[in-house]
Amino acid sequence: MILYVFAAYLEFLNPMLHWVISVDKKLFILINGVLTNSFFDSIFPVWREAQTWYPLYLFLLVFTIINFGKKAGWLLFYFVLTIAICDQLSSGIIKDWVARPRPCSTPDLAGHVRLLLNRCPGSGSFTSSHATNHFGMAVFIIHTFKSFLQKWKYALYLWAASICYAQVYVGVHYPLDVIGGALLGSLIGYGTSAFYVSRFGTPGRENLMPVEKGM
Repeated sequence: MILYVFAAYLEFLNPMLHWVISVDKKLFILINGVLTNSFFDSIFPVWREAQTWYPLYLFLLVFTIINFGKKAGWLLFYFVLTIAICDQLSSGIIKDWVARPRPCSTPDLAGHVRLLLNRCPGSGSFTSSHATNHFGMAVFIIHTFKSFLQKWKYALYLWAASICYAQVYVGVHYPLDVIGGALLGSLIGYGTSAFYVSRFGTPGRENLMPVEKGM
């Protein structure tokens, strides 16, 4: 009886999966090949690069050290831990397990992909590590520093989402890859933030380093 139900479930799931993949490819062609312009062509290949955001990461590092002093150590540890978990799960486990070819290396999309990078990455397509890592960072920061960010949290969501969009636009990921990566990164970022807060509490203005008078 159990095997019969499982077989029936697979028969139902298989056409659904084909439909989802078909829609995913159509959305990719729309973003990568139709909704394009010269400005996006020049900005998105750079926008998705980690080096572009080094100033932001440096600002976060300096902000944390200056404002939290000795307490900054654990904050930075959990932040780096979030990135490490995101990257290892996405790049080291899920990509190899799913083994989905990138759109820029998929035969049935030949002639339909605008590859705006110098190469097509050889790793798997699902999940997008860029999406996983950046949503992991964004969600960790948002939930850990919620007393500071207020409406700025939407800017972080937009930042992570724009990098996801750039991955599809330049031709190296399908929309489903970045959606899956965003969900995975969000779960990891929320989990590491919740674990940090359960141990150390939510950083508030009372945790800031005191400013000496006369400075």
